[in-house]
Amino acid sequence: MVSLDGARFDYPERTALPGLERIRREGASAGSLRPVTPSSTFPSHVSLATGTYPDRHGIVANRFRDPQRGEFDYSDESDWLRAEPLWIAAERQGLRAAVLFWVGSGSEWRGRAASYRRTPFDPRVSEREKVDQILDWLRLPAQRRPRLVMSWWHGPDRVGHRKGPDSPAVDEQMARQDAELVRLLEGLDALDRWDCTTLIVLGDHGMARVGRSIDLRLELRRQGLRAKVWNSGGTAYVELSERETLSRALESLRALEGVEAYPSAALPERYRLAGTGRTGDLVAFTTPPFRFGRSLGLPPRGAHGYPAEVESMGSIFFALGRGVGAGARLGRVRAIDVAPSVAALLGIEPPLASEGRSLLPELAPRECSPTRCSCPEPAAPRS
Repeated sequence: MVSLDGARFDYPERTALPGLERIRREGASAGSLRPVTPSSTFPSHVSLATGTYPDRHGIVANRFRDPQRGEFDYSDESDWLRAEPLWIAAERQGLRAAVLFWVGSGSEWRGRAASYRRTPFDPRVSEREKVDQILDWLRLPAQRRPRLVMSWWHGPDRVGHRKGPDSPAVDEQMARQDAELVRLLEGLDALDRWDCTTLIVLGDHGMARVGRSIDLRLELRRQGLRAKVWNSGGTAYVELSERETLSRALESLRALEGVEAYPSAALPERYRLAGTGRTGDLVAFTTPPFRFGRSLGLPPRGAHGYPAEVESMGSIFFALGRGVGAGARLGRVRAIDVAPSVAALLGIEPPLASEGRSLLPELAPRECSPTRCSCPEPAAPRS
């Protein structure tokens, strides 16, 4: 499973991408992949891996504060996760897993870790290196070979922020990523094990064009209120210095153009963020063209982190290989459905606490079950 960070659902329609085009032609694709709220890299990747929403897995943003543990700041430590990820579910059930920079894979989770992983996270590692590593893992002897491989790729996220989602630079970056995807496909062809291999290529969130910044900390200060704010594009968590000012602060936020705000204790169920203890005292949402953050010079031209229902937050989903019928077309799939789908393809139970459902019926499975494929049989569960 490969994730292209920030690949919006419509990017593949804008330029020639031979790798994704082959997967769409020979396999399955979805109209879009619905992320979670907030539609940010860390919450979405953890939902993809656990099949749960942030209110269960606990990763509510790229940056936040836990009252007991302190600040989470793009941490890769696995014990921040409150729900079991796919690689741990696989290992627990006797399958070897390999993880290459997926969010939350940097350490053991409750005494277990993937058989193969690369730590610490290093953003300088290129997709070319990642493809080489993935293929090296898949060339291992059968009894040492991982049955699950998960890898994060840079995708078009960075250029989408800097140039905006409509920039030709986004298409150029998608083409570069696709070229490495072609290398991966060619490597899988050379291995000649498609009868027991499924490749899933997806994204974590989309990108919206923005032009106006809202500095919540500054706005509250103007009302004589002190607070720490964790911004996440279209979502922000506000921790007040004095909790007795909550009503005043809430009123101040709701008076701002483009802002929807709630006490953390009274968040609407649809956001699936309540009860974590990690969203501060107040939660604010906005929609494009607004974004939360300071205006220091020109703001980013692209942003995400908005509620999942914002259309431009949708990402990509493609699948090819065992269990996938040629030409299968899905509508809008949910991030939480990915983990149970991968588990079903592997012939194991989904991660503990998973809330999603398997997409295998929609993927139009071929005549090949995990027990009939030429993949090595699962080992006994590891203690």
